[in-house]
Amino acid sequence: MTQHHHQIDRLLGIMAQLRDPVSGCEWDREQDFSTIAPYTIEEAYEVADAIARDDLADLRGELGDLLLQVVFHARMAEELGHFAFADVAAAISDKLEARHPHIFGDETSGDAQTERWEKLKAQERADKGATSAIDGVAISLPALMRAEKLQKRAARVGFDWPDPSGAAEKLTEEMGELAEASDAEKLEEAGDLLFAAVNLVRLNGIAPEDALRAANAKFERRFRAMEAFATTDGRDFAALSLDEQEGYWQAVKASERAETA
Repeated sequence: MTQHHHQIDRLLGIMAQLRDPVSGCEWDREQDFSTIAPYTIEEAYEVADAIARDDLADLRGELGDLLLQVVFHARMAEELGHFAFADVAAAISDKLEARHPHIFGDETSGDAQTERWEKLKAQERADKGATSAIDGVAISLPALMRAEKLQKRAARVGFDWPDPSGAAEKLTEEMGELAEASDAEKLEEAGDLLFAAVNLVRLNGIAPEDALRAANAKFERRFRAMEAFATTDGRDFAALSLDEQEGYWQAVKASERAETA
């Protein structure tokens, strides 16, 4: 047995013990798919965070936490008689081999790989009973990411702006509709505005999730810098007027420009 196989078997054994109805951990025994799902999502984001911070030591640990989630779900499914961890591994192996016939099959060319990939995925969705081009976009995805995926699926069947200008006009239109909306209409119109913004960003070749993540990081960096500037001046940032706070915001931006000049 290789070291890799030993460690996987060790992990599976630990989970089986934790779930043991007699001698297992009380908390682990009480869990089900729905209670573990939020942890699975959280761990995936923590993996992404470690990657964004370029912290490979932390990434190793976070990948372990994410692997635990797969093992946990597989163990619960095995207890119910549905499938086990080996079935999960076999399913993804089968899928990868089927989606790469130029690597694992008889095809010798990698040409048009993206087109072939999409056709294979479409066939997989059809095999699962999909009847719409947008079937199979997970409801549990973050709303921003799901909006992008829905738009991409619609674009595959031709329902898309030919260029970003149409999406830009739509965004302006949605801004006006939100401004004129009644209180009862604001939620819907706000959603339309965000959906249109995702469309415009996507058509500019940028992943909306990446763009917003970068904007969040920039705002956080600048806000902390404003607070630090105010502290250096012996002032309580929260007690300042909006105009005074804006002055610090502009000072931070000017400082950033000077550092990159």
